[in-house]
Amino acid sequence: MERYEAIVVGIGGVGSAVLCHLARRGVRVLGLDRFPPGHDRGSSHGSTRIIRQAYFEHADYVPLLLRAWELWSELAAEWGRPLLEEVGLLQIGPADGVVVPGVMESARRHGLDVEQVPPGEIVARWPGFHAHDGLLGAYERRAGYLRVEDGVRAHLAAALAAGAEVRCDRAVVAWRGEGPSVAVQTDREEIRADRLLITAGPWAGDLLADFAVRLTVLRKPVFWLATRDDAYLAQRGAPCFLYELPSGIFYGIPQTDERGVKVAEHSGGEPVDDPLRLDRALRADDHHRVTRFVAGYLPRATPEVRQHSVCMYTMTSDQHFIVDRHPSFPQVVLVAGLSGHGFKFAPVLGEIAADLALKGQTRHPIGFLRLDRFHA
Repeated sequence: MERYEAIVVGIGGVGSAVLCHLARRGVRVLGLDRFPPGHDRGSSHGSTRIIRQAYFEHADYVPLLLRAWELWSELAAEWGRPLLEEVGLLQIGPADGVVVPGVMESARRHGLDVEQVPPGEIVARWPGFHAHDGLLGAYERRAGYLRVEDGVRAHLAAALAAGAEVRCDRAVVAWRGEGPSVAVQTDREEIRADRLLITAGPWAGDLLADFAVRLTVLRKPVFWLATRDDAYLAQRGAPCFLYELPSGIFYGIPQTDERGVKVAEHSGGEPVDDPLRLDRALRADDHHRVTRFVAGYLPRATPEVRQHSVCMYTMTSDQHFIVDRHPSFPQVVLVAGLSGHGFKFAPVLGEIAADLALKGQTRHPIGFLRLDRFHA
C-alpha cells in the first residue's frame, strides 16, 4: 500500500499553495483532486479575484494579507508572468455601514494608504461609477486583482518542480485516523500518510460529516457585461469596485479583455446540496439582480451578458475561515469555510497549513480563525 509523508485533498486555490509549501520543505507529498488543474468546478476560477489590504471583514486579516502580497509577488517572479495587478479598489457604502467604516478602521490600525472620497468626487474621478448623497467612498491604491487560474497553475508548477506528486482523477470518499497516521480512501485505492491536509472547498463538508462546525455551500453567479465605452478598462485607470447597498453587496473587476466588466453579488446566494450537481445555467433572476444594480450605479455598463459563470462559496456561521488542526486528529489540518473571500490569502494559507502540519504551530496570527471560537 502506498504511503506518503502528507496528502493534500483538493488542490485548487489553497490546496495548490499548501502542496507547494510542503514540497518546498522537502516533504514527500501527494495532491489529490477529482478535476484537472485550473478547473471551473469549484471556487477558484473566473479569471480574476480582488485582492486588498484594508480588510473590512476583520482588521486581524491584514498581517496575513501583507504576507500573501509578498508571496504572490515571489510566485509571479518564478512563474515568469504577472499574477497580481494593482489597479486600485473603490469601495462605496454608507458612512454608518459595515464596509467603509471597516476599511478605514483596518487602514488606521495598520497604517495603510486609503483615501476617503465624497460622492461628488467619485463621479468626477471615475465616470463609470455613480454614488448618491449618503454614500461615501474608500479608495485603496495598492489593491487590485489576481489572475485566478494562473495562480493555481503557478503553485502547482512550483510544487511539482519541488518534488510533489499530483493525481487529478481521484475523488476522495473517506478518511480515517490510524494512530498517529491517516488512511485516505479514494474511488480507486487506499493511501496512507503521516499527515492529511483538507483543502477541499465546497467538498470539505463531505469529508467532515461528523464535524461539530457546519459549513454551508452557496451558489454564486458571475457576469461579464458589455460596456458603452472604455470607462471600465483597467488600462484606462478603472479600479476594482465594491458597493454596500440596501439591496446587497455587489462587486466587480474592470474590463481586461473583450468580455467587458465583471460584476457579481457578494451577498445572498442559494444553498447547494451537492456541489457536483450545481446549476450553472444563466437564470433570469440572477441576471435581474445584477442588472438592477448596474442600472443604478454603473451608468456606462449594459445588461448585455458577454459571458457568465457560477462558482461556490463555502460559508462558516461567522463568515471567517477555519484554519486549524482537527480537534480529534492532530495530524489532520483543516483550511475550510473560506466564505467567499479566501483566494487572495492562498499563498499565506499554504505557508500556515504547512507550519501546522509539520510543527503544530505557526508564527502567523491566526487565533481568530481557530476552531475554539465556535465553542467560546
